[in-house]
Amino acid sequence: MAASDLTHGQRILVHTDLFDADIDTVGADLRSLKLNHHLSAENEHRPVDLFEDHSNLIYVAQSGLLGDHLPNHTSIYQSPVTNYSLESGQEDLSVPLTTEVPGVISVTKIYHFKRGSYVIGVETRVKNLSSTPLSPSAYFQFLRVSKAPPGDPRFVSTYTGPAIYTQASKFQKISFSDIEKGKKDYPVNANDGWIAMLQHYFVSAWLPPSGVPREFFTRKVGNDLYTAGVILPMGTIQPQGSADVSVPLYAGPQEGAKLKSLAPGLDLTIDYGWLTIIAMPMFQFLSWIHGLVGNWGVAIILLTVTIKLVFFPLSAASYKSMAKMRVVQPKMERIRQQYADDKGRMNQAMMELYKTEKINPLGGCLPMVVQIPVFISLYWVLLGAVELRHAPFFAWIHDLSAPDPFYILPLIMTASMFLQQRMSPKPADPVQAKVMQFMPLAFSFMFFFFPAGLVLYWVVNNLLSIAQQWQITRMMGDGVKS
Repeated sequence: MAASDLTHGQRILVHTDLFDADIDTVGADLRSLKLNHHLSAENEHRPVDLFEDHSNLIYVAQSGLLGDHLPNHTSIYQSPVTNYSLESGQEDLSVPLTTEVPGVISVTKIYHFKRGSYVIGVETRVKNLSSTPLSPSAYFQFLRVSKAPPGDPRFVSTYTGPAIYTQASKFQKISFSDIEKGKKDYPVNANDGWIAMLQHYFVSAWLPPSGVPREFFTRKVGNDLYTAGVILPMGTIQPQGSADVSVPLYAGPQEGAKLKSLAPGLDLTIDYGWLTIIAMPMFQFLSWIHGLVGNWGVAIILLTVTIKLVFFPLSAASYKSMAKMRVVQPKMERIRQQYADDKGRMNQAMMELYKTEKINPLGGCLPMVVQIPVFISLYWVLLGAVELRHAPFFAWIHDLSAPDPFYILPLIMTASMFLQQRMSPKPADPVQAKVMQFMPLAFSFMFFFFPAGLVLYWVVNNLLSIAQQWQITRMMGDGVKS
């Protein structure tokens, strides 16, 4: 199956304060979902297409019943109205579609939209028209290709694909490659949990109520086309009897506080990398600062300053060690010249010099190693925060999630790296020294394409480091060596 293989019927158009949605009468699928408050990465004049079925990035929400002759996502539904709108002062909007298998079953699928909410209620009402009991199961699934949507940051791989959560197994990602291989490392049966489809900044998730038995599934159903969903039994329905099942569908931005309030573990769909335990409270602190200052760029600067203050003692120890190394640089150079042909003797003489001058050669590195997890966590926080998407800083920076349009921040970043390099002691190894000379250029190339929010963090961090390093080096030059 390819995108073109999806059958198209009549479109039922739905407009709310948050969505512009298209429901197709084929399967009563939710085929198109535009997020009106979030602009496209390709075109800032139109909203994000979270769901769509008219391109190579097919991504839709489907539901139906399992069983012979029972309606599924290929059945034809009818709607009394083709255009729905949530009017001013109206809080709820219901969109019903019906289908029937004569003498067997009647099904009404109702989409419930609520003002100000990214949760769409998907209700399936069933009436048994036959003379025998029916025991149907309802399924709720996503159908999509593996390709990531446009706008993903260059040089950085953000996760696109299904994820599952249960209380027993917690949060698990299910890669498209594992689905293709038929791997099922996730729990298939459970009494709680949800299944979701993730992409950078946005998530959709089926959220069945807790305490109801469910079966999770993932399948490859065509050429680069996959499904991920959940099955819920509807129990036995007696002749002329009725039953219904309702599963909320969240489809919107990855805003941690909102996700956390909807279902256990749903906030884990925000991709903070492998240091989530550090990154999540860091973003909460960043959000708190933003609540005070009202500007995400200023909040990033204040967070960077705070982190720098927390690690000031470690950084100071590192820069003092580097300053001492710089002071004894002439002695080290004489040793290199004296024992140029005997590396073993040169290393021994260097170690004796370190001992005499009370220098730890690793003193400049070890304190920095401790800080690496924090820096990596902040990197992922700034990369994954949907709140920074299209968030302005000042002047020419109108979107902290996009690259600096005039490359001013990356140029400042490059200049600061060169300045830091000049202030640091020259490596003993000539090859290493030459590599270090070109390091700022290599990094600056990547930073030209990084989101402005990330570059802003590194620029502020570098400038603070330079100021701290200059002050400590000046003190060491005045004879302060403790």
